[in-house]
Order: sequence, then C-alpha cells, then structure tokens
Amino acid sequence: MRAPAAHLVFLLDASAPESVALAIEKVGHKAIRHNDVLAEGATDIVVCETALANGAILIAVDKDMKQLTKRFNPDQERFKKLSMIQIACNAVMASKRLEQALSMIEHEWAVSQKKAASRLWFEITNHRLTTYR
Repeated sequence: MRAPAAHLVFLLDASAPESVALAIEKVGHKAIRHNDVLAEGATDIVVCETALANGAILIAVDKDMKQLTKRFNPDQERFKKLSMIQIACNAVMASKRLEQALSMIEHEWAVSQKKAASRLWFEITNHRLTTYR
C-alpha cells in the first residue's frame, strides 16, 4: 500500500457504490458516506452544500449533479469552489477505475490548491480520465 500524497476527504453521493468508499479508504483517504451525514432523498443542493461544509470532494454518479454545479452558472455562485469527481461508468467498474485514477486525482488536487478557485473537477468513464482546470 502506498502512502497518499495528501489526506483527502470525499463525500459520496447516494448513488455512489460502497466499493468506491472502500477503494478511497484503502489508500488512506477519508470517505464520508451519504447515509452517514444526510437524510435519504436529500436534494442535490443539500449534498453540494454538505460537501463544501466538510471540505470534501463530491463523488457523484448522478448526471444531474454536473449540471447543477457548472462553473459558469451565475445562479450557482456558491458552488464555484465545489470539487467534484463525476463517475460515468457502471457500478462494477466504478471502484476499479477510481483506484486507477487516484494518483492523478491526488496530483490534480495539489494543483487546484495553488489556484485562486481551488477547485478539482474530474470525470471518470470506462475508457477515459478527464480533468478540467
């Protein structure tokens, strides 16, 4: 097991599989599960606010979350510092792809912390890892 570059905190949206939380914890980061801090059926806005309040990177499988947190949406100014990882692959592949991406996520987190916006925006699919700076 490798030591993480930095201790990162992740908040998993309700649709994120448990295997993703276990992959995060396996390398020494903290995974906050939706069920542990939010009521069932919490709105996307509440989920985003909870991630911000905990200094956590939101892990979302919900495609609507990406629309809610768009960088240039003036109505959502309060989310401009929200860091998010969008997982756009099936539940079986989600933890495996996240494990493969973690070193890149750690690097992108370090880069984002040096910028004024200090925001990590990352997308994981079956065949691609994408970071947006």
